[in-house]
Amino acid sequence: MLVLVAPGQGSQAPGFLQPWLELPGVADRLGEWSEIAGVDLVHYGTEADADAIRDTAVAQPLLVAGALLSAGALFGDDAVPEPAECLDAIAGHSVGELPAAAIGGVISENEAMALVARRASAMAKAAAVTETGMSAVLGGDPADVEAKLAGLGLVAANNNGGGQLVAAGTIEQLAALTEDKPEGARVMPLKVAGAFHTTYMAPAVAEMEEAAGGLTPGDPRVPFVSNADGAVVGDGAEVLRRLVAQVSSPVRWDLCVDTFAELGVTGLVELLPGGTLSSLARRNLPGVARAAIKRPDQLEAARTLIAEHAHKSPEAAE
Repeated sequence: MLVLVAPGQGSQAPGFLQPWLELPGVADRLGEWSEIAGVDLVHYGTEADADAIRDTAVAQPLLVAGALLSAGALFGDDAVPEPAECLDAIAGHSVGELPAAAIGGVISENEAMALVARRASAMAKAAAVTETGMSAVLGGDPADVEAKLAGLGLVAANNNGGGQLVAAGTIEQLAALTEDKPEGARVMPLKVAGAFHTTYMAPAVAEMEEAAGGLTPGDPRVPFVSNADGAVVGDGAEVLRRLVAQVSSPVRWDLCVDTFAELGVTGLVELLPGGTLSSLARRNLPGVARAAIKRPDQLEAARTLIAEHAHKSPEAAE
């Protein structure tokens, strides 16, 4: 039983697309997507520094492009069947839901790039209204953490499971959290430029609704596990509706992980830039085999994991 996952904002790193330009066709695809997104993906993915790619309007298109590139390389190999032939579930964390929807057949890759461009721009504009941010809260008693966030006026924008919450709010509120941590907890500021998945992002929802209104989604060819509540969604229109609504709603990755466990997942592959979600899986899905893709030379390990854990082996799919 195999799940494919795409990471969200904060997982980007300077130069993470550089080694992928050595693969045939990658430069052309990035050029096409750059035109759609209005962002020079090659420059920002190879030359820009950490501050430049922290910008929401840059980070989100970069992450969607990275996930789609790595999926294209992974499933473009003759030894690996198409996603619908080998995956039992697909999911993405926050903006990672867009490439997940494209890989699952709900929208096209170009539609995903157009949507993320609108999403990133709208969220960046919403974030500019008030200086906000996000911090990971690791450990501590859940009740104490919840009480501390409420007392400071912060929101749990992400619940990643395993005692990891992401608090969102104003810079002043987050500074107060750093100074007065919940007992037994660590607080780590995240490389994001706003309080995403909170009511601060409400203005971006209307723009996303407009952007999504002209699309005709297909039903997912792979069971799509939603950030909203961990539900498996089989209707394309509902997937698209949830992609719009999640901009200002909490990410419940903990519930997605619960669904993976209920499905009996035995293998997890994380797309570029991999690491964050597979690390969470190490704690929250013990015994599940993991492969995180950061560089092209890690594709082979992912292909091996697919061959071992897919519901249909490559041989059976031929």
